[in-house]
Amino acid sequence: MANDITITKEETAKGGRYAAVVSGHEAEMTFSRVNPELIIVDHTGVPDELRGQGVGQALALHAVEDARAGGWKIIPLCPFMRAQSLRHKDWADVVQQN
Repeated sequence: MANDITITKEETAKGGRYAAVVSGHEAEMTFSRVNPELIIVDHTGVPDELRGQGVGQALALHAVEDARAGGWKIIPLCPFMRAQSLRHKDWADVVQQN
């Protein structure tokens, strides 16, 4: 797993993304904001150079922690985020399975 992954957040009124740069390569998780209480995670992209290092998992966990801190829920439309949320039953407080 990549150590010390720094994740940044870019957000507009309609959505945004979480981004992680590791060894010069960028991974991202994008989302759309439905309303102040709900986002849809619609894409996770991790370049081949970062696969298997836990970067996607770190992005997913960051989104969950951000939702908890911000008081909103996540709909995991992205297949990766959906798979992660099914593995992590402890995320059920903020992840809505559709």
